Amino acid sequence: MEQVYRLVMSCPDQRGIVAKVSQFIAQYDGSILEANHHTDSQNNWFFIRNEITASSLPFGLETFKENFAPIADGLGMAWHVSDSHVKPRVVLMCSKQSHCISDILNRWHSGDLNCDIPCVISNHQDLKTLVEWYGIPFYHVPVGDDKAQHFATVSELIAKHQAHTIVLARYMQILPPQVCARYAGQIINIHHSFLPSFAGAKPYHQAFERGVKLIGATCHYVTEDLDEGPIIDQDVARISHRMQPEDMVRLGKDVEKLVLARGLRLHLEDRVIVHQNKTIILD
Repeated sequence: MEQVYRLVMSCPDQRGIVAKVSQFIAQYDGSILEANHHTDSQNNWFFIRNEITASSLPFGLETFKENFAPIADGLGMAWHVSDSHVKPRVVLMCSKQSHCISDILNRWHSGDLNCDIPCVISNHQDLKTLVEWYGIPFYHVPVGDDKAQHFATVSELIAKHQAHTIVLARYMQILPPQVCARYAGQIINIHHSFLPSFAGAKPYHQAFERGVKLIGATCHYVTEDLDEGPIIDQDVARISHRMQPEDMVRLGKDVEKLVLARGLRLHLEDRVIVHQNKTIILD
C-alpha cells in the first residue's frame, strides 16, 4: 500500500481555503491523491481531507506539521495529519456475544483493517479461546460489586497498550464519565438499534412491542450521554409481523457487525470529522 499523509481540517468557512492548502502542497511538488471537502452552509463551517503521496514531498511528517502550522493558524483550523504506514492501535472490549468481535478479528487477520490490536478486554471469560486463537492477549476484568475498580483496571490496560482507538464490540457496560472524557472521539460503540429510536437496553424487544417494519444498528462515538454520541454509520433490515424478538435479534446481528466494521474503517482512515454532535464523513 502506497504511503500517504492524510491531512484533515475544519475551520470557519471563508474564501481561499482550498487554494491555500493546495498551494502549500504544490510549492513542495507534493502530489494529491485524493481531495474531499464539504461546506456546512447553516453553520458556516468548512471541512477538508487530502491524501498526499508521502514520497512526493522533500520532508517527513514532523516537518510537514511545522511548515503547515502557520497556514492552519491563519485560517483558524482544527487539524491533524497522519501517516498511513503508522498503524493505529485498537483495543477491543467485549462481553459474551461474539458476532461483532469475531468479525473485526477476522477482518484484521485477513488484512482488511489497517490497524494493530494489542489486546482484548472483557468482563467475561467466554471469548478467551476465540481471541487467543488470533494470537492476541486477552484480559479478563470482572465487574463484580466494585465497578470503580473494574474501570480503574480497564483504564490502566488501555493506557499500557497505548490505544489510539477503543472499540466496544458489544461490551454491554456503561463507561464512566472520566473514561469518556479522556478518550473523547476515540471510543467507538455499536448499538443494536437505529438511534435515536430505542436507546438503552433490549432495543429489539422495544422494536417488537412498537411493531416497527425496520430494525437497524448504529455505530457512534461514546460520550457521557448514553447512546447520544456522534453517529458514524447506520444501516437497517426490513422485518415483518411474523418475526418474534429472537428473529429480530438474529437478523440484527448481521447488520450490527457490518455497521461496526464500516464505522471503524472510516475512523481508521481519518474520514470522520466530529463537529458539535454530528459527524462529517469525507469518503
